[in-house]
Amino acid sequence: MKLFDPHIHMTSRTTDDYAAMRRAGIVAVTEPAFWLGQPRTHAGSFEDYFLSLVGWERFRASQFGIRHYCTLGLNPKEANNPDLVDPVLDLVDLYLEKDGVVAVGEIGYDDMTPAEDDILSRQVEMAVRHGLPIMVHTPHRDKKAGTRRTIDLLREAGVPPHMVLIDHNNEETLPITLDSGCWAGHTIYPGSKMDEPRMVGLVQTYGAERIMVNSSADWGISDPLKVPKTVAAMEEAGIPAATIETIVWRNPIAFYAQSGRLDPDELERTLPVDQRLLFEGNTVLRGQKPTVEAVLSEPAMPGSA
Repeated sequence: MKLFDPHIHMTSRTTDDYAAMRRAGIVAVTEPAFWLGQPRTHAGSFEDYFLSLVGWERFRASQFGIRHYCTLGLNPKEANNPDLVDPVLDLVDLYLEKDGVVAVGEIGYDDMTPAEDDILSRQVEMAVRHGLPIMVHTPHRDKKAGTRRTIDLLREAGVPPHMVLIDHNNEETLPITLDSGCWAGHTIYPGSKMDEPRMVGLVQTYGAERIMVNSSADWGISDPLKVPKTVAAMEEAGIPAATIETIVWRNPIAFYAQSGRLDPDELERTLPVDQRLLFEGNTVLRGQKPTVEAVLSEPAMPGSA
């Protein structure tokens, strides 16, 4: 079964992670722009970050047989810095035209401040203008209220719910998200957020319609293999293969294909690996022997023949 991780921050991960993900069946990822762990102080640092998402990281993923897409936006945690907002939103507006950008995101709420209301509204308007889907980050605190507040804002803006993915759902928020008509993402984390057994219970209750799972793996304690591990848990629980495939493959494709920048037919074809290729003169190999025209499989590792 081919797998798609629709929310993972590969900028924070290693080439070993890419190799392990490919061996586990992950052949496509979407990387949302997000907070880097400490506040950025200059708009130029956002531009370099956006450039890496549409450039180097896309290339790096391809070197392990994984197709890489991204979403761009000013995340809610940094939306409260008035010195950054206008220049960064100008950059977002510009970079939303780039190949490989399949949504506006992660956008939403953190502390649910008036500034976050304003920045969310402005980026929703950008998404509508660019004809792109929207990926929503729901807050860590008071998630239920944040989810409702987001849905209300999107409804007032006239955004069709099928163009919205509300992420980081849990048992409290999933019914609200599904009732709104939006897509529902679930982050499977080690020891927090959602875990595999809880996700199995939600699928048994709600089925597969508009439901996705992701790892949201980043620079913190997280696991880039949580999508295949959730697949294994669903299989063990007796969930039908067609239901699982809908959640971890067909739903992410259907949502992001609305951008017009993701070709479902292309995703059905294996991405050949050629580690002789360079990106602006750079390679992932560090002097190791390149893998060429092969999909990595156990026990192959980066640089193996």
